[in-house]
Amino acid sequence: MSVLHPAPWGWASRIYVFQFLHSNAFDGPQWPHLAPRSIYTSVAVLMGIVVFSASFVNGLVIVVSIRYKKLRSPLNYILVNLAVADLLVTFFGSTISFSNNINGFFVLGKRVCKFEGFMVSLTGIVGLWSLAILAFERYIVICKPMGDFRFHHKHAVMGCAFTWIWSLLWTTPPMLGWSSYVPEGLRTSCGPNWYTGGSNNNSYILTLFITCFIIPLSLILFSYTNLLVTLRAVAAQQKESETTQRAEREVTRMVIAMVMAFLICWLPYSTFAMVVATNKDIPIQPTLASLPSYFSKTATVYNPIIYIFMNKQVRHFLRLCAESIQAASHRSTTNSQFSSLT
Repeated sequence: MSVLHPAPWGWASRIYVFQFLHSNAFDGPQWPHLAPRSIYTSVAVLMGIVVFSASFVNGLVIVVSIRYKKLRSPLNYILVNLAVADLLVTFFGSTISFSNNINGFFVLGKRVCKFEGFMVSLTGIVGLWSLAILAFERYIVICKPMGDFRFHHKHAVMGCAFTWIWSLLWTTPPMLGWSSYVPEGLRTSCGPNWYTGGSNNNSYILTLFITCFIIPLSLILFSYTNLLVTLRAVAAQQKESETTQRAEREVTRMVIAMVMAFLICWLPYSTFAMVVATNKDIPIQPTLASLPSYFSKTATVYNPIIYIFMNKQVRHFLRLCAESIQAASHRSTTNSQFSSLT
């Protein structure tokens, strides 16, 4: 096995990254590590927390939505779509990253690296576009730009289907030769190749940046801006209504939280990828290069908290579900105690 020797824990040049990507470095441990062992351990702990938390909260959302029919309204379809996408990102991304960081290298080989890069990109972009579709659906329903338009199940299904088709359209090309999926940063996760430059890679990264960041971000800003303008106009007409004023404040806080969450999750990763892809001589520090990727994976935890648990209807049925489980547990304990006495 060939061993590549960058300056330990330092700034890896593009030449080194290119050599690594075209070596047999997937065949086993790569020494020396690109960062102190404690860095890998810290990332493994972070990914472990993300795997547990994201699996629990997103799984809970899916289970509650299946259990209670009232939650299966058209406007909630996209929330379940978001939960499914986040759960898949957790399974294909965070879980694999957890295992790799424990070992300090990508243990599953080049084919799994490509598959992980594809699946994480696919499901991550589905989640990203779900947030944009969610904003647009709320704009359609509340602002009524199409007049007396009724939002039905078929419209909700079309919105969910669009997120998967659009994501497939832009994440499949690296599997067919337009750019590629390669190890990122510490080499314990894989994603689109924004490292090695060249017109093939750079054209793909630029296209991905526009179609899967700029466009959905613009749609979110457009939808929520119009939503706030409409709500403030209604509130201005009903100045004496405390209920209307309170509703406006709550929606404003939620909108700010939603936009900030989107930017916190995707802006660092998108910006870092574009900067590195368009500046061929910039040095790449492996640990810093990994941060945006791992940080975006944490969105699988706070997405459901912001977008779903802030929904009063969802919170109501979550309480019902918790009370049902508690009651069942109490009955089981009581029956067990009764059986022991007889």
